[in-house]
Amino acid sequence: MALRITLSILILFTGALDIAADLRGRRRWVYLLKPLTMIWVLGLAFAGALRAPGAYGAFILAGLALSLVGDVLLMLPKDRFLGGLAAFLAAHIAYIAAFAQGAPTWGPFYAAVPFVLVLIGVLWLLWPHTGAMRLPVALYAVVIVTMGWRAWVRWGVLGGSGALWAALGAALFIASDSFLAYNRFVRPLPAAPVWVLGTYFTAQWLIALSTWG
Repeated sequence: MALRITLSILILFTGALDIAADLRGRRRWVYLLKPLTMIWVLGLAFAGALRAPGAYGAFILAGLALSLVGDVLLMLPKDRFLGGLAAFLAAHIAYIAAFAQGAPTWGPFYAAVPFVLVLIGVLWLLWPHTGAMRLPVALYAVVIVTMGWRAWVRWGVLGGSGALWAALGAALFIASDSFLAYNRFVRPLPAAPVWVLGTYFTAQWLIALSTWG
């Protein structure tokens, strides 16, 4: 319990500092604080996975590690958006594999409806603005929405706090990437780091916390 609280406080502290640095354009601090925050998140998931070793924790750790790679690619001065997108796509596939553990069922049909509506809405909003990135962005949107749906199906099947944290984290991840896409392709969001990174760090923290059960 003490380790979980300590790592959660560290995630909150460095995550908040990263958002503040991003808002002020302090790129050198961003290069330090964003990966550091994800390292704390990885540590939280690793500690949780050690308590209950198995495929779920391994897949969550893989997703977090791939997310860290995506973070580094996206924050570098040279635009590596496609590489970052690919890393996060792989991360969501790892999360989908994790959320299939203990819940291989497709779940009730109605559980997919909100996610299909989100997918349609996001693609409708972004489609006129993505140009040559349309297909990669559309593929990514399908995968992340599938990830969110699988997390909620798992909670419906298994119940419990761990599955709920993962489901909430998945929903916030979809929100974070929606903010990011809107900010990049449609128009700049006021205080974008607050919206994008605030939901992102919270999402990853909740997904990592889900390994504790």
